[in-house]
Amino acid sequence: MDFQTLSAARYSLRKFSSAPVEEEKLALILESGHNAPTAHNNQPQRIFVLQSAEALEKADACAGSHFHPPVMLLVAYDPKTAWVRENDGKNHGEIDAAIAATQMMLQAADLGLGTTYVGMFDAEKLHEAFPELEGLVPVALLPLGYGAEGARPSRLHADRIPMENMVKYL
Repeated sequence: MDFQTLSAARYSLRKFSSAPVEEEKLALILESGHNAPTAHNNQPQRIFVLQSAEALEKADACAGSHFHPPVMLLVAYDPKTAWVRENDGKNHGEIDAAIAATQMMLQAADLGLGTTYVGMFDAEKLHEAFPELEGLVPVALLPLGYGAEGARPSRLHADRIPMENMVKYL
């Protein structure tokens, strides 16, 4: 499908089937996060693939919403490798990680999989549960998998503010 159709059709999947995600599809999704544009090409994004029952349970205990997917991607960034804007010290790692997450979400949709961007989590608990996060800043959890029977977009999915409220030509 073309990009315009894909971006309009993609929605936050909140009801997952137990069907496993094929390794080939997971590899393509991870590659899209690897190829994401980053400030100065510093590539500070770090992606953790949570597939084991133990890892998924630990992540679920740190999140404020629970979807029980077969795979979850934990997206973080390394603030030491991210580009920092010189004039005000703004670290762009979070932006870079969010771009990588977005690309992975769109690639998943293109492959017939669903995701949702979960920002409601306790970062301190994530650090305790996953010592591999030491020195990193978690940005998002991305539940990933196939939609369960009856899964559909939320009633708010198609609600958009008028284009003229968002875009200004100067």
